[in-house]
Amino acid sequence: MSPSEKIKYISNWIKSYVDQMPNKARSLVIGISGGIDSSVSSTLSAMTGIRTIVLTMPIKQIENQHSLSLKHQKWLVEKFKNVEAHTISLDKLFETFSSTLNKFDNEHGFANSRARLRMATLYQVASANNGIVVGTGNKVEDFGVGFYTKYGDGGVDISPIADCNKSEVWELGKELGILNEIIDAPPTDGLWNDGRTDEGQLGFKYNELEDAMINPNSPHKAEYEKIRRQNLHKMEPIPVCKIPN
Repeated sequence: MSPSEKIKYISNWIKSYVDQMPNKARSLVIGISGGIDSSVSSTLSAMTGIRTIVLTMPIKQIENQHSLSLKHQKWLVEKFKNVEAHTISLDKLFETFSSTLNKFDNEHGFANSRARLRMATLYQVASANNGIVVGTGNKVEDFGVGFYTKYGDGGVDISPIADCNKSEVWELGKELGILNEIIDAPPTDGLWNDGRTDEGQLGFKYNELEDAMINPNSPHKAEYEKIRRQNLHKMEPIPVCKIPN
């Protein structure tokens, strides 16, 4: 499919999913970070014509990351009449959470807790607006290396771009006219005070990961498989203890 055909297909898929729900949702709720994945996912959601609620949820956010999310908010609201945008600061909530759990201090744990607090916020807003939470994960992260927070940004109702590689998401972003600042920005999960990038954390560029996913002779295959094995617990169903008859 061409990028324009994928855009139409995914947007129609979102609308069809909502239309076929037993208790039809009245809104789509999505968090935006200023990154390409959430920018594309929120735009595809807005294109359905369904009421789309976009949330920027800063937690000690680096200024340029927060600035990009606000710029995308503004772009969406100006472009689509069915979009409403809210900025919900979670700084105080996170400060209370981290100080309450200071006996269990762990940097990685608190980074993931930022994603989980955002997930809880999205579901509260969705509950208040008869909505569903729209995911922003791509194929490389969701089904390749499991680069997301379990029950954080992995906690969603639908995943419209989870069958698109990162390179495809960038193509969709260009086709949609997403701001060049967002397309050109290094991908980051926004969970760290030092602003570390996704590729820096993974140790790979996205094109290398995509190649390792499909090419058995990739020079990065072994390391890709190592990362994947470490994160399979996120991608596989929760183990259930089956009681014998």
